[in-house]
Amino acid sequence: MTSTHPVTLFTGQWTDLSLEEVAALASRWGYDGLEIACSSSHLDVWRAAEDDAYLRERQDILKRYGLGVWAVSNHPAGQAVCDDPIDFRHRDIVEARTWGDGDPEGVRQRAAEEVGLTARVARRMGVDTVVGFTGSRIWKYVAMYPPVSSSVLDAGYEDFAARWNPILDVFDAEGVRFAHEVHPGQIAYDYWTAARTLEAVGHRAAFGFNWDPSHMMWQRVDPVVFITDFADRVYHVDCKDTRLRPPDGRRGVLGSHLMRGDLRRGWDFVSAGHGDVPWEDCFRALRLTGYTGPVSVEWEDAVMDRMRGAAEAVGYVRSLLWAASDSQEWADSAGSGGRG
Repeated sequence: MTSTHPVTLFTGQWTDLSLEEVAALASRWGYDGLEIACSSSHLDVWRAAEDDAYLRERQDILKRYGLGVWAVSNHPAGQAVCDDPIDFRHRDIVEARTWGDGDPEGVRQRAAEEVGLTARVARRMGVDTVVGFTGSRIWKYVAMYPPVSSSVLDAGYEDFAARWNPILDVFDAEGVRFAHEVHPGQIAYDYWTAARTLEAVGHRAAFGFNWDPSHMMWQRVDPVVFITDFADRVYHVDCKDTRLRPPDGRRGVLGSHLMRGDLRRGWDFVSAGHGDVPWEDCFRALRLTGYTGPVSVEWEDAVMDRMRGAAEAVGYVRSLLWAASDSQEWADSAGSGGRG
């Protein structure tokens, strides 16, 4: 029994290389395709929307290396849609055309336009899922001190809905879904904020989640429970592991403003298969809840060589898919009176 899930490599951590260079590496390592990050070096959305030859050239690169694409990602533009404040951090991540003159509201509006364009470009590529962030007007209040009233938080979700519903109208028109990555700094960053975010947009089908367990683990959110409870909203899967370092009275879960890879942190990204995400349970849950999409490796280990790690990760992910597939086959056989 073979898994039907394509295993892809997210290109966001590889934008220092050309798309052709990343495609050549991914093909050699045995990936089925790429989750392409929208960036000037891999997929310039503004240019792709206006230049047919450029878009064909991007697609020809994939064909040349026998790779598919099932999702494109535009985290930077999505981040700028709702964020407050808009500042130097956004200037460093968004495209120059989106930043413009830097006027905050202008940046938000151009970012919203870019996310909509991403849906249109995705459809022209035959892709039905865009992965990304939403930003948040209220993330700055996450510590809840100085205290804020519930009306301030309500206004944050209303702002999100007002800005994202028109974007989702574009997604509906294109037949494309947005998979929001549940992540600190976003309107949905854990279990309960994910539930409230769905409520804010009326549970419309265009909006779902990119399941990435690493950000859940260090918040003590069970990634398996997230899969089972939001089964109909898991639109994409990113595999990024994390290690929760043993408590020593010094390491806090918020990271103490320390850079990734610093051993004083309470958590860190690590190579796939060697951290604390319960991968086998997660993949069984994905199988049992009917997820049929791609499984994407997001390589973000701060201390391990990415060439070695990304090459090893594809094999590990395939082993998880096989294990989940065998588990389901056994369950089906047992349920019908057979033997697994």
